[in-house]
Amino acid sequence: MVNVGIVGTGIYMPETKMTAKQISEATKGVWSEAAVIEKLGIVEKTIAGPGDGTQEMGVRAALDCLKNTGVDPMEIDLILCIGEEWKEYPLTTSGIYIQEKIGANNAWAIDIQQRCGTTVAAMKIAKDMMIADEKMKTIMIVGGYRNGDFIDFEDSAVSFMFNLGAGAGAMILKRNYGKNLVLGTHIITDGTMARDAGVLYGGTENPITAENAHLAYKSLKVFNVEHMKDRLNEVSMKNWFHCIDKAFEKSGIQKSELGFLCCLHFKRSMFGYMLTELGLTWEQSIYLEHYGHIGQIDQILLLHLAQERNLLKSGTVVSMIAAGIGYAWGANVIRWG
Repeated sequence: MVNVGIVGTGIYMPETKMTAKQISEATKGVWSEAAVIEKLGIVEKTIAGPGDGTQEMGVRAALDCLKNTGVDPMEIDLILCIGEEWKEYPLTTSGIYIQEKIGANNAWAIDIQQRCGTTVAAMKIAKDMMIADEKMKTIMIVGGYRNGDFIDFEDSAVSFMFNLGAGAGAMILKRNYGKNLVLGTHIITDGTMARDAGVLYGGTENPITAENAHLAYKSLKVFNVEHMKDRLNEVSMKNWFHCIDKAFEKSGIQKSELGFLCCLHFKRSMFGYMLTELGLTWEQSIYLEHYGHIGQIDQILLLHLAQERNLLKSGTVVSMIAAGIGYAWGANVIRWG
């Protein structure tokens, strides 16, 4: 039986931060500082500083991962880039750029996208590829994120995205590594919300012009507020728990064995509800209130922080959960050690 394991992780987090007080001020007081902290769960979040392009941050995370794991970049067979479409230059391929910058000259690279669900999807793709192709022995998953640039804090319809931050993460997986095993994954997508949210200006339907440029760069919007709200209320939690249940079923592990949750950042009450429903304590996860929501990087950041804080023991069962606009839900299971 072929197994696939996580060798290690790397991250890059910008030094620049936006505080709850600054978010409150950006909303012109519609959201108080206390509400930003207590309801939205943001004490502060990372935001991009000078030189923190999506691709460049990905390079820094990749280099950190190589340093932490001791893996020679020439060992890498494939780079699955999870970096966002908002990057230094449109239509450049981020994975190929990162490949060149880290000296992974034996690899090939491809960019993949499922918004904030991309890391969970990429880990499944990496595992499946290594099982299917015995020559595929080492894969790096890497990318950067700074979609928070598009947020208009005076638009209350996007308050659930006020937490969007910036940063990058990287992970190396190996065929037959024998530990930190990636087990089952389950993913659901729901196309009824495919056009409920997105960046309004800058595509072929609404190109950026002199007249709309002042709006375009703050135009990550909910296009259909009522539909998205009603549909998420109807299916979101049900889909999430279904993904978790199916991931454990595919892994041959009881859900009661779950010991640590890598959960994307969302509002504080929802995080508490998720832990309670899974029978976990707050000590069995990390709430990213000092980072914000860095899209699909959250899962890598959480695994990285958990290792730094010695929260993962040999045999700890980890689940990563994610959701992405579009809409997608995903969960996987990892047995650490």
